[in-house]
Amino acid sequence: METGSVEGGGADVVGVPGEEGTGTGDPERAAWGNQVEFILTMVGYAVGLGNVWRFPYLCYKNGGGAFLIPYFGTLALVGLPLFFLELSFGQFASLGPIAAWSLDPLFKGLGYAMVITNTMIGIYYNVIVSWTIFYFFASMTSRLPWEDCGNPWNTIYCVAPDDMKNMTGNFTIVRNETIIARSEIKTPSEEYFYNNVLQMSEGIEGSGQIVWQLALCLLLAWIIVFAVLIKGISSLGKVVYFSTIFPYVLLTILLIRGVTLEGASQGILFYLKPDFKKLANAKAWSDAATQIFFSLSVCTGGLMVMASYNPFKNNCLRDSILVPIINCATSFYAGFVIFSVLGFMAQKKGVSVEEVAANGPGLVFVVYPEGLTTMPLPPLWSVLFFLMMMTLGFSSEFSIIECFFSSFIDEFPVIRNSRRNCVIFRAAGCALFYLIGLSMVTKSGFYVFNLFDSFIGGFPLLIVGFFECVAILYVYGYSNYADDIELMLGKKPSIFFRVTWCVISPVILMVIIIFMAAQYTKPTLLSDKYCYPGWAEGLGWLLVAFCVFLIPVWFIVGYLRGGGWKLFLELTSPTSEWGPANQKDRTGKYAAMKAARDDPAATDSPLDDGLSLPMSIVAENYVSCDEKRQNSDGEFSPNEDNTRNRGNVNPAFTRTRNDYNNAGYHQEKL
Repeated sequence: METGSVEGGGADVVGVPGEEGTGTGDPERAAWGNQVEFILTMVGYAVGLGNVWRFPYLCYKNGGGAFLIPYFGTLALVGLPLFFLELSFGQFASLGPIAAWSLDPLFKGLGYAMVITNTMIGIYYNVIVSWTIFYFFASMTSRLPWEDCGNPWNTIYCVAPDDMKNMTGNFTIVRNETIIARSEIKTPSEEYFYNNVLQMSEGIEGSGQIVWQLALCLLLAWIIVFAVLIKGISSLGKVVYFSTIFPYVLLTILLIRGVTLEGASQGILFYLKPDFKKLANAKAWSDAATQIFFSLSVCTGGLMVMASYNPFKNNCLRDSILVPIINCATSFYAGFVIFSVLGFMAQKKGVSVEEVAANGPGLVFVVYPEGLTTMPLPPLWSVLFFLMMMTLGFSSEFSIIECFFSSFIDEFPVIRNSRRNCVIFRAAGCALFYLIGLSMVTKSGFYVFNLFDSFIGGFPLLIVGFFECVAILYVYGYSNYADDIELMLGKKPSIFFRVTWCVISPVILMVIIIFMAAQYTKPTLLSDKYCYPGWAEGLGWLLVAFCVFLIPVWFIVGYLRGGGWKLFLELTSPTSEWGPANQKDRTGKYAAMKAARDDPAATDSPLDDGLSLPMSIVAENYVSCDEKRQNSDGEFSPNEDNTRNRGNVNPAFTRTRNDYNNAGYHQEKL
């Protein structure tokens, strides 16, 4: 545990952002209480709602047990390398994803893109948490409100599951002189979610009236987030003992209950039965890659933030292997919990498991709640299930939002000058995010939520991941970065990481981007029954642009301010060769150009190839750019403000911060 002496007293305290530790005006950075806190936080960050509602669906859809081949293959070739890349990056710099880009100042826009994308995800992710809170409290009753069709929110299209199991084929029923086809029938749990919880309008352009029950649940969610993060990782590190471990207890309880249900084996067999023919479909490999990429939360900046609070010599390679494996194993484990109940539902309805399986929110808030109503003591199992989903959601949400706070606290010292500033900043941030999230708890809010989910969770993260590989491994240079890792861990990365970092991972990222772009279709909702209007689709692409626009903008502005504008003007100015081709016609101003060309020593004219710049100009720009990096941004190195990275250095490492200030060390890059 990192400690610092408080001026005027003899006590030692753990440094927290915004707490003055030494009295010098530069507060000491926080540190994890122990390594267990870090591991639990990383597991909670990686393991989230997607492990429960997305992976099991993708598994059965893409060949059951056969899907594990591309899944674990992409884990090894993309997931583990990128996870290690970001953990080592954050731990080495001991800074968040914005401030750490002193490594490549022109790519600092990447840091902002990470934080913006991650924050947008956090805003709509907390809306899902608010739904779980709603269901959690709604389950505290003697009879679940979605068990039957006799409620004010139900319509003539509602048919209870017990009534449906005797209906086979493409039947129709008549109610109130209305003919209802089987495809139009809705279950009580479906109408409860869409008609009562969401109170959905006819489209995104419909009513913007706020659903006050959800608004209160969302407010409670943000209050909990603020309370947990009020002291940053100092408070987060204590909460994760519950928020990360407890979901596994509940998953195990639900699994034991699920496998004892009649028909559970049918669902589990459907989940695992391999169909190797589906591996011939490129979609199976694409789904595996995107699931690994998104479930590990890489390229969002969160991994860098959490690793930045580690001791400098922490074995982040070990952590980079342990956490992804736990994450993937959890996804696989959750599949048994889900499909055991789906098998039970299918048998009760007299249909196949495929007919009751669903993906995304439909699985958690429609299908699974329906299955809970068929169990003995439905309210008990419903409370446990949604408590599990709530803690899973919060464990990820805490880390997502802490990424935003820590990144800006690192980047702007004025925030961390006092504890009061930090608390105000965190409170203002949570309040702002709550106000933005209100747009997703209106009667048309589900359409807005799906728009965020469809666009932000796709291209922005892939683009950030690709340019992250380019900036670190090609611009900064693999050799330089390997030396940095050797300084931390005592050895350079293996050939496996060199190949995956420099070739395989960026290539796979680019292939996924191209594949997603080629297969892009307009966003839809409710099993393609609702198609977004053009202006809403345009809004989705604006969200993508908002997430990544700072990458090119920061690069261009930084280049121009660093001397690039002068180079541009020189390169776009006419050379001495320009003018009338016939020397007799070179009069007026062209006569002076002719004299300069005839006597080069008399003027600092461009080289006679007509394309190159004067060497004095090149040298001037080179020196000014180099000085600008050393005087303002500094060389990339262990954070000088963090005392964990100074002293007690292994004698085997002779390269210190002075070596980083030595221009010879970066000769390869320059």
